[in-house]
Amino acid sequence: MDAFAAEQRALSEQWSDINRRAIVEMCKAKGIPLASHDDATKAHVDESHELGLVLAEFPTTVEAAKRSHELGLKVMMGAPNIVRGGSHSGNVAAHELASLGVLDALSSDYFPGSLLDAVFKVAADERNAFTLAEAVKLASTNPAEALGLDDRGTIEEGKRADLLLVNKDHEQPYIHQVWRQGMRVF
Repeated sequence: MDAFAAEQRALSEQWSDINRRAIVEMCKAKGIPLASHDDATKAHVDESHELGLVLAEFPTTVEAAKRSHELGLKVMMGAPNIVRGGSHSGNVAAHELASLGVLDALSSDYFPGSLLDAVFKVAADERNAFTLAEAVKLASTNPAEALGLDDRGTIEEGKRADLLLVNKDHEQPYIHQVWRQGMRVF
């Protein structure tokens, strides 16, 4: 096993940087925005910034999240992290980043149903300064802006008009109606 691990590290050292840069260049040529994943240090974030990435997906430390935010990468955390009250793998808690003012976006991650719950939990959390409208932006405006999707993310004339009508019942948010491109579908 030690020999296998050593071989994998050697291959990674030989090919990772070359392949990463090639993928970045292909995506740039096609206008595809890129995200980093699980950055842990300032050096990881600096590399992501140097490569032109726009989103810091799930930074694992406060240091990496702060540096990402400072360099203009939108900091995205998983909604399940908010709903659970912390990371399932021991990384930084999303609510901590929200309280530090460096949480920019939420992703449904491995549990799509968590996104709506997380928006309301962020808005209700007294450890941060998010209003409900600001928390909604974590799942709408901010991710759309980060990815250059300028046809969505806000309620404005000429935009897609993908909307949810949500009510809370016993502190639980429920979707009552859904519009997709202005047409009611639920």
